[in-house]
Amino acid sequence: MFSYIKSFFLSISLLFNIIIHAQERTNPKSQSEELGKISWYRDYETALGLARKENKPVLILFQEVPGCMTCRNYGHHVLSHPLMTEAIENEFIPLAIYNNKGGKDRVVLNKYKEPSWNNPVVRIVDANGVNIARRVAGNYSSKGLYNAMIEALQASKKSIPKYVEILGKEITATTTDLKEEYYKMYCFWSGEGYLGNIEGVLSTSAGFMNGEVVKVTYNPLVLSPNKLKQLASSKSMQKVPESGFSWSSKDEDYYIQHSPLKYIPLTEIQRTKINSALINRNDPYAYLSPKQLTWLTNSTKKEVLYNKDFFKAWESLL
Repeated sequence: MFSYIKSFFLSISLLFNIIIHAQERTNPKSQSEELGKISWYRDYETALGLARKENKPVLILFQEVPGCMTCRNYGHHVLSHPLMTEAIENEFIPLAIYNNKGGKDRVVLNKYKEPSWNNPVVRIVDANGVNIARRVAGNYSSKGLYNAMIEALQASKKSIPKYVEILGKEITATTTDLKEEYYKMYCFWSGEGYLGNIEGVLSTSAGFMNGEVVKVTYNPLVLSPNKLKQLASSKSMQKVPESGFSWSSKDEDYYIQHSPLKYIPLTEIQRTKINSALINRNDPYAYLSPKQLTWLTNSTKKEVLYNKDFFKAWESLL
């Protein structure tokens, strides 16, 4: 009887804590656009307490709410990418401090000597409130925030999950002049599997051009053309000039098409790395975020989403 009563009160206590924490967080479906798609804590001491309990850094957004165009753009373009949202909510304790409000917000502003009515600023601190990464200010890009996040995770001696690495590659792909080349081989399924696994390759496309070829998109700052050619040649792949490439949708990411992974939203880089992992019998699930893993195992919705617009497909499952 005693154990039953104890279990009952523990359950009530857990439910109470869940309700309290839910009330302390913002709701991405109804919050101000300056906060993006992230569910933020709003109390500094609560965030530090959770940081100690969960052994995570606290990512503090000092934001004007409601705010100017810069603040709104930061919410739309930096704080709304699904993988950025996943990284901040799962690897950090997210805390929003309004820089145009009084009360507890003002206390935290004063503690960190942050100006009021200011453009977005991000600080990442440990469970004692001490900075562990460079202050992000005057840089309103995804890359600026991402670099600080990586710096903080490394300072905390945390491993960088593959989905977070994928986010970094996605960001880099939008700010770098990428290169494209074509490689001919006996089987483009095998070609996608090998080429997609190379560091610096961001996407592969199966198609025809006087035979089966793979179109390779890569980052020349990570992978030189000569190195790519050398690696491809080692597998008897021949570089060929572009001449009327015809994309084959039924052969693109063939191994994803024949797996349950086709039912979840994937970025282009995720598709490339996961398809390659399936071909090479490596772990494809390591490239998924926590929410993607949940959808994969729990979702009853069986609509093919991997090749749809990533952002729209993601929203359709929320």
